Amino acid sequence: MSEKRLGWFGIIRLGLVQTALGAIVVLTTSTLNRVMVVELALPATLPGVLVALHYAIQVLRPRLGYGSDVGGQRTPWIIGGMLALSLGAVAAACATALMSVQPALGIALATLAFAVIGGGVGAAGTSLLVLLAKQVDNDRRGPAATIVWMMMIAGFVVTATLAGHLLEPFSLTRLVAVSSGVASLAFVLALVAVIGIEEKPEPALASAQASSAMPPFREAIRQVWAEPAARRFSIFVFVSMLAYSGQDLILEPFAGTVFGLTPGESTRLSGVQHAGVFVGMLLVALACGRLARGRLGSLMGWTVGGCIASGTLLLTIAFSGFVGSGWPLRATVFTLGVANGAFAVAAIGSMMALVNDGRAAREGVRMGLWGAAQAIAFGLGGLLGTIAVDLLRWTLEAAVPAYATVFAGEALLFFLAAALALRVKAKASVSKVPAPVPAYSTVGGD
Repeated sequence: MSEKRLGWFGIIRLGLVQTALGAIVVLTTSTLNRVMVVELALPATLPGVLVALHYAIQVLRPRLGYGSDVGGQRTPWIIGGMLALSLGAVAAACATALMSVQPALGIALATLAFAVIGGGVGAAGTSLLVLLAKQVDNDRRGPAATIVWMMMIAGFVVTATLAGHLLEPFSLTRLVAVSSGVASLAFVLALVAVIGIEEKPEPALASAQASSAMPPFREAIRQVWAEPAARRFSIFVFVSMLAYSGQDLILEPFAGTVFGLTPGESTRLSGVQHAGVFVGMLLVALACGRLARGRLGSLMGWTVGGCIASGTLLLTIAFSGFVGSGWPLRATVFTLGVANGAFAVAAIGSMMALVNDGRAAREGVRMGLWGAAQAIAFGLGGLLGTIAVDLLRWTLEAAVPAYATVFAGEALLFFLAAALALRVKAKASVSKVPAPVPAYSTVGGD
């Protein structure tokens, strides 16, 4: 049975799932973070550990993707993941309120809630990308990746703005009410977005796939890791996202410490960078879309170019600290945002292009493997970047060379990522090989 192809309206519908996902995530990783540290006067390490936990749980993405491969449908996993994410967000808000009177019990509940949030993001996000990859034409994958990621960012912005107003005057009761409302609306939005968008497999085909074509999980992931393209792309994703996230938590402190920017000015600088990210995403969408007809480069070409440009600009920022206030920092950071946006959305589009290359009925495992590499690297990157700056400032007893060294290290990671991406071929050596049909049963699988 041929896959149903999505038009622009269908792509935008699936993008609403990312909007809903972003709306919930911004509350749990930003708003609850601030409440724990400021209103409840708890150590900043606590929300840091909880957010790191939600990333760590996403190491389960390959297993979650495997589940959708077995059933042959992605929609139930998207809905189930969004339900888990919504319930986890409400539990996290309740846990934050509970910390004000029963800190130990509140922290225990928050730990469980953030673990559920990580599982929900992994289940919904992995299956959503697989569904997009399987139902979007090749020349629409770049624009599709741009659309769904910009819609996720829109979810961040809209929720942060509206929730900010609704939380005034602040109280912990209001925090729970607003969080519950956002989670409920986000789940309904995701449900409306996916209902009926995926064709149901024929019963005989689904039964055959579930009962005989799929080996146990350990065998399935071993098969995927044995595919050169999947393995190399996994390593590329990890290295590039380590470089991408490493700058995230140190750019604003760098601007304040080295260039003397005030908190408001450094926040606006962050806005300049995100504006550049939007521009970079749009560039890839236009360059790789149907109207360009491939004349302006491929998704993998933009991925490599974005890595090289990001690395070069990080070296430039490392050098800027030695020049000081005369350096055009805003223009440099905007250009870095453009390079980051182009790399990020091109890499996501490349995931969608490569997910079908390899052994059949392993798309969920493949996408889950890449998603797990991305989540782990993103969680590690911010942490390692801040630790490296602190250690170097203590060792060198100077801020400028400390920041410069870290930025230069991240630049080298981007250059390494570009070299790794060049080794990823558009077709794996095992291409569309049907899974063998031994008497595997998924009932007792891992």
